[in-house]
Amino acid sequence: MSLQNPIFIPGPTNIPERLRHAMNVPTQDHRAPDFSDTFLPVLADAKKVFGTEDGEVLLFTSSGTGGWEAAISNTLSPGDKVLIARYGMFSHRWIDMCQRHGLDVQVVECAWGTGAPADKFQEILAADTNHEIKALMVTHNETATGVLSDIGAVRSAMDSANHPALLFVDGVSSIACVPFKMDEWGVDIAVAGSQKGFMLATGMAILAVSQKALAAMEQAKLPRTYFDFRDMLKANANGGFPYTPPLNLIYGMRASLDMLFEEGLENVYARHHRLAEGVRQAVNAWGFKLCAVSPDLYSETVSAIYVPEGFNSNELTDHAFNKYGISFGVGLGEMAGRAFRIGHLGSLTEVMVLAGLAAIEMAMVDLNYPITLGQGVTAAQEYYRNN
Repeated sequence: MSLQNPIFIPGPTNIPERLRHAMNVPTQDHRAPDFSDTFLPVLADAKKVFGTEDGEVLLFTSSGTGGWEAAISNTLSPGDKVLIARYGMFSHRWIDMCQRHGLDVQVVECAWGTGAPADKFQEILAADTNHEIKALMVTHNETATGVLSDIGAVRSAMDSANHPALLFVDGVSSIACVPFKMDEWGVDIAVAGSQKGFMLATGMAILAVSQKALAAMEQAKLPRTYFDFRDMLKANANGGFPYTPPLNLIYGMRASLDMLFEEGLENVYARHHRLAEGVRQAVNAWGFKLCAVSPDLYSETVSAIYVPEGFNSNELTDHAFNKYGISFGVGLGEMAGRAFRIGHLGSLTEVMVLAGLAAIEMAMVDLNYPITLGQGVTAAQEYYRNN
């Protein structure tokens, strides 16, 4: 019975029946002439979600982490200097990947719960008069802490410093859920994944790559084979794939894009805001605090919530799963045991979110949290009724 319950983790997200059926296709010949009839429109239409007209969309059989590796290996060389701020588990993992690739990583340490420090980036970039820093990497939505950073402010900082570094953005848990303006923000590579806002199964990294990043590719010396942009672009130009493509996911992507466009991207973004704000109203009614330190950083896709002193958040999520058959996000890194996460992205409605809030309230009351049943649910209901 628990399989009928929606999940409230920040990904993979709930898969709508329409998309499950779209992915449930028999084996087909990806070398057949008609493959391009589906594939090329998917690449073209995905650009609208990234907010780009000039960039190229590339699909790799991988999770978002493979997309990170593709971004690094196609544009940088061993010893290149890159700038990254660490303010959560996923920015930390990108730092780790860069170090493993032999890059010279300048890390800006930030408190968890804060976002990308545009002012600090500007200071560092302005001081880099020899332009040794080749890329700035930013996690748009830090899933561990429920923080959404301002990419426009980061671009302004780079422009103010008059610095030519590439700008890479991890948008895995933001793209297709909140506005993403690749061209306007001057993003050079944006990375998304099939299993978040696109509401599909895990297994496809979706990248949008600027012409500036493609030019850098020709000088890059890091090794790459499977993730080589050149092979992918050459095959895509003829409507093909350089190796066996994830056909089921590509067919699912076609249906996902159709769903997003039918709802309307602006309506998709507004829905995510409503869902998130209802959760925040519940958190406030419980008397709890979000990990995000200020409202301008609140994520529209996941809320990371501190539990009261003396309680263990991992026990709460375990209890919710074992007794009520429902999943919430555990605390990661510095948040382990201190916070749980409610994912409110992808295929969700207000009614589904209310069910999740009711379930976590039952789990909290079972564990003697200082709340009463209905406390957060009522607050969310009032918000949803009036918005």
